[in-house]
Amino acid sequence: MRRTRTPLRRRLACAAALALGAALLGPGVQSAAAAEPYQVLVFSKTAGFRHDSIPAGIAALRQLGAENGFTVTATEDATAFTPANLAEHKAVVFLSTTGDVLNDTQQSALKGYVDEGGGFVGVHAAADTEYDWPEYEDLVGAWFQSHPAIQEARLTTEDHVHPATAHLDDTWTRTDEWYNYRSNPRDSVHVLQSLDETSYSGGEMGGDHPITWCHEQAEGRSFYTGLGHTTESFADPDFRQLLLGGVQYAAGAVEADCSAGDPGPGPGGDSAEAEAYTSSSGVQSAAHGSASGGATLGYIDDGDWAGYSLLDTAGATAFTATVSSAGAGGTIEMRSGSATGPLLGSVGVAPTGGWETFTEVTTTLTAGTGPLFLRFTGGAGALFDIDRFTLTRAPATEDEGSSNVHLFYYPWYGTPEGPAGSWRHWQQGGHTPPGSIGADLYPKLGPYDSGDIAGAVDQHMAWVKRSGAGVIVYSWWGQGSYEDRLAGEVMDAAARHGIEVAWHIEPYGDRTAASVVDDIAYLEGKFGDHPAFHRDAAHGDRNAYYVFESLRIQDWSALDAVKDTAIVLAQTTDTSRVDHFGGMYTYDGIAGATAPGWKNAGDHAKANGLVWAPSVAPGYVDDRAVPGNTTPTLGREDGASYDLEWSNALDPAIGGDPTWVSVTSFNEWHEGSSIEPASSTPPPGQGYETFEGAYGKTGEAAETAYLDRTAYWADRFEQQLRQRR
Repeated sequence: MRRTRTPLRRRLACAAALALGAALLGPGVQSAAAAEPYQVLVFSKTAGFRHDSIPAGIAALRQLGAENGFTVTATEDATAFTPANLAEHKAVVFLSTTGDVLNDTQQSALKGYVDEGGGFVGVHAAADTEYDWPEYEDLVGAWFQSHPAIQEARLTTEDHVHPATAHLDDTWTRTDEWYNYRSNPRDSVHVLQSLDETSYSGGEMGGDHPITWCHEQAEGRSFYTGLGHTTESFADPDFRQLLLGGVQYAAGAVEADCSAGDPGPGPGGDSAEAEAYTSSSGVQSAAHGSASGGATLGYIDDGDWAGYSLLDTAGATAFTATVSSAGAGGTIEMRSGSATGPLLGSVGVAPTGGWETFTEVTTTLTAGTGPLFLRFTGGAGALFDIDRFTLTRAPATEDEGSSNVHLFYYPWYGTPEGPAGSWRHWQQGGHTPPGSIGADLYPKLGPYDSGDIAGAVDQHMAWVKRSGAGVIVYSWWGQGSYEDRLAGEVMDAAARHGIEVAWHIEPYGDRTAASVVDDIAYLEGKFGDHPAFHRDAAHGDRNAYYVFESLRIQDWSALDAVKDTAIVLAQTTDTSRVDHFGGMYTYDGIAGATAPGWKNAGDHAKANGLVWAPSVAPGYVDDRAVPGNTTPTLGREDGASYDLEWSNALDPAIGGDPTWVSVTSFNEWHEGSSIEPASSTPPPGQGYETFEGAYGKTGEAAETAYLDRTAYWADRFEQQLRQRR
């Protein structure tokens, strides 16, 4: 039972003394903590780039094994991957392997070995391996994408309990080759370390950059670190300890919590293990068998503190924590920005009668700005322990949804049985609906008619509501068009769900600047009094018009006639082409991944009183709609692409402080950019994709994954806007 703090230096010294004592017991007596010797297979075959550090890595692993009770067999012979041979080893290490190094039979042997209880360790270029074997991405966690030049960077320790990272301080600055990955693995792994992308050049993960992680793989265990490019790494004691902890975890020689994390904080509340701090003074992790994750934040004395850089205090309304105390008790202060930042609230912790006796405390908060810090006050000696805590948030997007998040909406679809009287758009690319349509995804509703107001359209508006967006941008193809004829009834459906309608003026035949001015007057006159007609309260109750392919027309001076009543947005980031417009947007579903020109466009908009509405998309794949397509596409990567684009938009250094964020799209099925639910069981034999795996969801639950993730980001955007005001 703990009653007093044991400093970390002292605990390490005690551990060393115990190890020495065990050695002095003599060959006939073993320490109770000693593990049975075991075998580790180190595989370093390369079919691509070969790292000079491989020999140093093998030597380091052999030395670690000799010191810690395991024997290393190093090989580059893939025939070692048989069920019988792998069964002789507790763990397999892929040491900077590259390319296609296993055949199908050997792949099957490795997968079966891990799934049935074996361990896998990937070091550095293990992520640059087996791109044609989909299950390998699950095993290693993420595939390599790119890297900048070798340079110094700062790492954040996210888990102070795991044996691979327990020895590290809150941050660690070192030199290595820093990988970017094709997807962010955070949803499906337990992140141990992440890179601070502000500390070096070339990070491309949108600010959330896991670099070392672990996860459970069926009955087995997997550990990966992106460190280890340089030969010098394997002489670094801290890196060697990280590598040792990874091998010991994968081999099952030590226990560790590697349960996968969630998709990150979501609207309604953020929960965290208190011991998963990212900065601290005085506190340490304390083992607790009965605690969540097997540990608590402990060794808390008066004046100590812990910081949580991944938890934003914006929008927080309450704090709840599970605590225990056999000490003096005391007070938890919640502060924003730093340990001495503004006080948001505090709650007392009374003695509970024992360190294993937990209770819950809660208090209301005043919302802050910046990351959460907990500061602790009380009497002499150990005060209390904290297990898991939650920040409760009032959703920033109220019931009506965010008026600053706009979804591009397409009412151009038709069916023979519906009001259209024939197939419209679904047949694009030479397809024969309903089984074969011009889209790489298949709608949950099947190929519908946009005139089915009581059915498809009403369901659409319910889904828009669920997404947290408050405005749809209605694709409009001119006066008297099919879309124009449906607009009134679509707006009726929108109004029933509290959704408003802005306008996407498409490049209809003979469109000119003057005709667009006439169109604005037409739409205002026809629908201006409708309850769903969007007017932006923050911009003088003006209505909003997005002009697709505005660069087709050179002279837009005619727009000066409507600048006091309408916000007209040009589709460009070229600030030399926005004279007479009221703002800019991008639409491009691929560009959001790199955000070219976004910061400059945002800065120009702010300086000139314009609206800046960059467009984000979950992906862009139009292969079925455009047979033989050779233009770029963007896969969804189980949601990572969408998160990257949103992260870019909301990062002031990249996205340039948007006024609105536009989403490409709610239902542009041809482009594969829709967040509208896609069927998890599309017609077979057509090669349709699904949302399977998006944000860790499967089956029918995955169908609405992008609606729910939009709600998450809409809430984050609203919180950011509140902080700006």
